Amino acid sequence: MELILAGPVRVRTPIVRASWDAGPVAARKGSAPKLGDVLLVTGAESFLADRAVRSAIAAVSKTSSEVEVTDLDASTLDVGVFAELTGPSLFASERVLVLRALENLPSEMAAHLIEYAGSPSDDVLVVLVHSGGQKGKGVLDKLRKASVNEVVATAPKAWELPQFVAGEIRLLGGSVDEGAASALVDAVGHDLRALAGACSQLVSDSGGQAVTAELIGQYFGGRAEVTSFAVADAAIAGRTEPALEQLRWALDCGVAPVLVTSAMAGGLRGLAKYASASGGMRDADLAREVGVPPWKLKQLKQQARGWTAGGLAAAIKAVAQADADVKGASGDAGYALERMVLTITRAHGRR
Repeated sequence: MELILAGPVRVRTPIVRASWDAGPVAARKGSAPKLGDVLLVTGAESFLADRAVRSAIAAVSKTSSEVEVTDLDASTLDVGVFAELTGPSLFASERVLVLRALENLPSEMAAHLIEYAGSPSDDVLVVLVHSGGQKGKGVLDKLRKASVNEVVATAPKAWELPQFVAGEIRLLGGSVDEGAASALVDAVGHDLRALAGACSQLVSDSGGQAVTAELIGQYFGGRAEVTSFAVADAAIAGRTEPALEQLRWALDCGVAPVLVTSAMAGGLRGLAKYASASGGMRDADLAREVGVPPWKLKQLKQQARGWTAGGLAAAIKAVAQADADVKGASGDAGYALERMVLTITRAHGRR
């Protein structure tokens, strides 16, 4: 059984809210974790992985008055410790064992763990956390063959983050529209922990009302005005002075130069995909083709009016050069970014 914690593009079944609190963007197959299960949590997104672990512990605690939780790094595990933690206990009849960094499991322990997964103890929930990558893949494959439950913790794509925000706010009992959810992403950034914390604060302080762009502006407006996305939007619109002003303000406030080039590259890439897409497509299909949420198509349509194929090519080349410069090819990242902005705004409308 597999629970995918990611954006809905990775889910092959209808999106539903899990009966155990696994997160706002999830598809559930099977029931909540319980004693006697082995739960495998894989993926590089630590926030979602940590949430899956907490949720599994909470699911067991709901049905048991006293649960003993042991949290270990798998690299420290040996046969004796594993037998002690999964065997009969004199002090606690119901236990959860969390083994983190499963990719570092000692090789001599692999056979013991796989054997246990085939016949787990009835009074223990074992949660195995693997941070992704190829290391330890052989153990993962054998655990999957043993039919353990699996949670895949993968970061949503950038264009899915407003959906993550909306789901998080709904999970907390609030409501938000697509535009406001996107505004929060622009204000806070792409870090899931920061976004989840912002959602919690906004729902708590909204007084039961919908979370609006105005409320987000009150809390995070200062941050929103200096994000790399604001610089990109102004430059792609051909607005030289506002783009340079936003850039200088962003750099003064500590925004990393690489985030500016990343936002600019993403904006131009989406615009290029939109401009080259086949005509007559439905909005949902067009959004999927371009890789943006449907509500962003209106903005892309407006931006595309000022761009030609030649102009886009020149702008994309400028971003590639600036990206190399801020990563070490140039000693002055600020100058490299200003030159990029000027090149892009001049390419706007170019034939």
